[in-house]
Amino acid sequence: MSLVNIFRRPDYQSETTQFLNQLKAAQPELEARQRQGRELLWDKAVDRQAWADYQAARVPQKPYVYQTTGQQDK
Repeated sequence: MSLVNIFRRPDYQSETTQFLNQLKAAQPELEARQRQGRELLWDKAVDRQAWADYQAARVPQKPYVYQTTGQQDK
């Protein structure tokens, strides 16, 4: 015996969600193209040794970069 909730409403979907679902149904390759774009920009292999060398070679910046280290004679 299953209980049926008589007060249950149908699941709400916003217009944006409906639009995206329709777009994905019309263009099934869209998600694959999005993944390719992400791989192109974000999913990169990181060379950890090069990154460690880069971090070790950094020179700390002074609080006020335009300030000279000594006073110039006028």
